[in-house]
Order: sequence, then structure tokens, then C-alpha cells
Amino acid sequence: MLGFLALALVAASLAIPLVAHALRRRRGGRATRGRTRGRLGLSVQDPGRERRAEQRARELLESCVNREEWAMYRDLGFIRVIGRLPVGVGGADGSAAPGPEPTPGSPAVPRRTTGGRDAAYAYLIYPHKPIVAYVPRTRQLLSEYCVEFPDLTGAISGSRLPDSDDVLAKWMALTGDELRLMRNANMHLPGRQVDPAHVRRDLWRLAEWERQRRGPGSVEAQYQ
Repeated sequence: MLGFLALALVAASLAIPLVAHALRRRRGGRATRGRTRGRLGLSVQDPGRERRAEQRARELLESCVNREEWAMYRDLGFIRVIGRLPVGVGGADGSAAPGPEPTPGSPAVPRRTTGGRDAAYAYLIYPHKPIVAYVPRTRQLLSEYCVEFPDLTGAISGSRLPDSDDVLAKWMALTGDELRLMRNANMHLPGRQVDPAHVRRDLWRLAEWERQRRGPGSVEAQYQ
């Protein structure tokens, strides 16, 4: 019995240095990973924080846009905004409304309707993508307007707005001063950053969405 106890004590004394060495290596690995993460500027993202920021952004967006625009964003993931400038209007830098040239007898400023089918041109606002201009009647894609609104409050990463905040910023820019946005944005031909097939599919989804919502007592019917 004493012999077995002596062997056990010897084995324990030999194992202690090995366990201590393993613990030191493990702690050292954690410290190294922490230092490496700090040097690379990486941080652990909190998914809950991002979800909360997006939820607050959605609530703010809903309180700012009209009912149809909010339902459109909620159901389709984008907002359509009708262009308000006279077609062909330009600035000192040559900026002009993106619509096609007006035909003789057509009004200078498109009449803004809920559905927007009578407008000369309109925009689709996506989160963190260029604003896409198009012709509602023919679904012809006209141009892309690249604008960026950094997150100065650091809601998520210090530079990227929550999706709904980005949509709201573009919506406010378009509805507040459309010509200024066009002058400041980087304009490109369709397809530079947004897949034209994706846009045309969204325009079809928008038409179906409006068709399902349309009825004898709808707001849209009052404009027709």
C-alpha cells in the first residue's frame, strides 16, 4: 500500500510542471490573439447591438415617410420616390433631371401621383446601394447616383449606417433638394453597381405590389 502511495506522489510531482506549462501556453495564446486583434483593429461585433440599432432606424423611417412608402420598404426592401424636377433642367455643372426629353404638350413638371406611372422619371432607394433612376411607364433604367452617408454617431461600426437610416438619409436628400443631390452624387450608367436584372425584377415586384393594393377606394384611385 505504501509503495502505491509513493508512486502516486512521484507521478503527481512529475505531472505538475507539465500542467503548469500547458496553462502558461494557453494563457499566452489568448494574450497573443488579443494583441493581434488589437493591432489589426478588429473588434468583436455585438449582433444584438446591430439589431437594436436597425430597429430604432426602422421606427424613425416609419415616422418620417408616408404610409405607402413605409409599406413599400417593409414589404419590398426599397422605396420609390417620384422625380419632381422639370425634364432637362440643368445647373452650372450640367446636372439635369434624369428623365427623357418631354414630348410636345407634356407638362414641364411631372404630376406626382401615389403610383407614379404618369411621372417622367422616378428613383428606387436601396440600403447601401446607389439610387437608381428609371422611367415608370416603360421601366427604362436611366442612371445610378452614388451617395454615401457615414454613421457619425457610431451606431454600429463607426462608419456604416443601419440599413433603414441609410434609406432615410437618401429619401430626405431626394425629397428635400433633389437637384443638389444629383449635383453632388457620382452618376453612372445603369449596371455599374446594381444589377439591371435585379432592378427590373424589383420593378415587376413593385407593379404587382401596387396592383394588389389598388382598389376602388384606394388613395391611388383618387388621382386617376
